Amino acid sequence: MLLSFAAFAVGAAWFLRRLRAELAVLRSEAGAQLAERNADFDRRLENTSQTAGEIHRRLGELGRANEEILARANDLKRLEQALRPPKARGGFGELLLENLLRDRLPATAFALQHGFAGGERVDAVIKVDRLVPIDSKFPLDNFERMLGAENDIERQQFEKLFARDVKAHVDAIGAKYIRPDEGTYDFAFMYLPSEAIYYELACGKTGALLAYAHDKRVLPVSPTTLTAYLQVIVLGLKGLQIEQHAQEVMAYCSRLQSDFGKFKEDFELVGTHVGRAQNKFMDAQKRLGRFESKLEQAGEAPAELPAEVHELPGADAA
Repeated sequence: MLLSFAAFAVGAAWFLRRLRAELAVLRSEAGAQLAERNADFDRRLENTSQTAGEIHRRLGELGRANEEILARANDLKRLEQALRPPKARGGFGELLLENLLRDRLPATAFALQHGFAGGERVDAVIKVDRLVPIDSKFPLDNFERMLGAENDIERQQFEKLFARDVKAHVDAIGAKYIRPDEGTYDFAFMYLPSEAIYYELACGKTGALLAYAHDKRVLPVSPTTLTAYLQVIVLGLKGLQIEQHAQEVMAYCSRLQSDFGKFKEDFELVGTHVGRAQNKFMDAQKRLGRFESKLEQAGEAPAELPAEVHELPGADAA
């Protein structure tokens, strides 16, 4: 019994030591894992802080962008208020038209505020072979009311008023600025500075406004469509310049050919005179040779002059 108890005591002591060792290992591993997790947590916390800082910076940028948008919106509101008077709106449209023409055409290809014999003045003309009149119109009031209509009845009412405004502008342009007898083509451009207004006119429900304008030989254009027209006109102007230069070259070649013909006649005449002079020179050279021979003969027999001496030049005068 005592031996059994002693064996049990020894086994218990060994188990306790083993248990303590295992616990120490577990504590060490747990500490390492805890330290690793703490480091990972610290890294994540640092990343979170950086992300939060980036978000804060982006929010600051968005805030400044929002302030700029609000400032632009206020500017647009002020511009809208400034363009409320029809005269100011018309002047703004003319300025946009002028800038577009200056950007797309050479200075010699257009003119501003072109006057006609009756005193009318169109905003601009494009100079191609003849004149293309362009007048700026800005029918904004009833267009905005049409867009802000609260029901279909109001919208239809303002659509009719917008159509009336557009037709009045078309009639005025057709009557005042299409003047073939004063050098214009038989059509004119109506420049609409707003793409939205042009779209409503050109792509309305029935297309009646666009057809009405075309019947009056008036072509509505927006900034985009006028730019396309101007590009075609620029190509045409280049073609006219090439044709003009070709005609100038042909005329110059014709003058050169005429001058060369005259030079050829003079050269042939000089050649004729030179040929005659050469023949005379050859004749004179032969006579000089005969004279030299007779002169030698005369030196050898001075007592008697040969009869041929009288043939020498100047012998009769002697």
